[in-house]
Amino acid sequence: MKSTILKTIFALLLITSIKANSQQKILFDATKAEMAGSADWIIDADAHNIYFNSTTHLPYTSGSGGASNPQRIPTPAQSGVTSSTVETYWDGALSALAVDCAKQGYTVETLPYNGAITYGSTTNAQDLSNYKVFVVDEPNTAFTASEKTAIVNFVKNGGGLMMISDHTVSDRNNDGIDSPAVWNDLMSTNTVQTNPFGITYDIVDVSGNSTAFASLTSASPYYSILHGTFGVPTQVLWSNGATMTLNTTANSSVKGIVYKSGASTTGTTNVYVAAATYQSGKVFAFGDSSPFDDGTGDPNDSLYTGYTGDASGNHQKLIMNGMIWLMTTTLGTTDNLFDATHFSVAPNPTHDKTLHLTFSSEELTNTSISLFDTLGRTVKVIELNNVNIGVNYQTLDVSDVQEGIYLCRLTSGANTKTIQVAIQ
Repeated sequence: MKSTILKTIFALLLITSIKANSQQKILFDATKAEMAGSADWIIDADAHNIYFNSTTHLPYTSGSGGASNPQRIPTPAQSGVTSSTVETYWDGALSALAVDCAKQGYTVETLPYNGAITYGSTTNAQDLSNYKVFVVDEPNTAFTASEKTAIVNFVKNGGGLMMISDHTVSDRNNDGIDSPAVWNDLMSTNTVQTNPFGITYDIVDVSGNSTAFASLTSASPYYSILHGTFGVPTQVLWSNGATMTLNTTANSSVKGIVYKSGASTTGTTNVYVAAATYQSGKVFAFGDSSPFDDGTGDPNDSLYTGYTGDASGNHQKLIMNGMIWLMTTTLGTTDNLFDATHFSVAPNPTHDKTLHLTFSSEELTNTSISLFDTLGRTVKVIELNNVNIGVNYQTLDVSDVQEGIYLCRLTSGANTKTIQVAIQ
């Protein structure tokens, strides 16, 4: 019986998740003046005090201005990240987020200020088709027509977009446009589809705590954002951010995840955090950049500890649950067969013969991880005797396993979760 069930799951997963074998790489944008003014929305930089030309809005390597100049590959090497690595391993306001992503086994990179946002270009080594998620935190210059087309098509074809805005009148480089307007311009004037994600940023400046979270059932495609590996977030703090208005006619899937305090948690206005699917891809949208700021980065900037310092650490839970949701290929109804335990495997496919497993546990209970081949035969089983309440990390050595497609199952008490993995 077990073999028959596993074969059925495998067949369904193979049909519905052809793109599950895409590289588990995250690209953080730095082409839209994310380093201008007091901003430092990057994961790592080795040089600071970069001067931005007031006309081109591009950095020089001399002068002053308190900006950073991020490189493509963060240093020290990502291979040195362990479960105990701290955010200062890298140097940027988003370094804590990047380190958390690396702990998941994801590869993180920066698209430098002189990089190109393309989709489907064989001449661009950092073409969006080479990444699973594109993170753009507070863009301060408008996307070009070709860039807008590239971003929308990236999502349309299975990519994940984390779009982060700030409040109105937050034009850090004084070029006449700020992040809410940049995002709205992408939504309204791209050549693919008008408002493809069903999201419009309101031209406002709002602040305050909120516990107005949407009530999501386990059947919701967004359930893991609020009940994911990093826990259950219960509050957010907006420190001069924006709200969103959702358009379910433009995109019937768009959903408010967190709302402004006092607002209806089932409506389409006063939305702080939203999620949507578009064709084969996903979008996770924030109205404020402060929750992402880890308080490190360019010492010449105003540093703010929003990632873990505000809202009792709930920002980290919400953001990382959202990131894992973006990085996870939608498996359709087959994913509901084993939905009780939150569980992620990365990188997927694996290239170094090591699987990095992350799961959450609400109680101390017998836990095991099993690997099955496509015939339902058990390949490996490990029993975990030191499970903690909360987030757990585990590595699984698969150096003795042949390349191919497998099913990795987590069993925790009466709960199970099965994920398709590719070993290369």
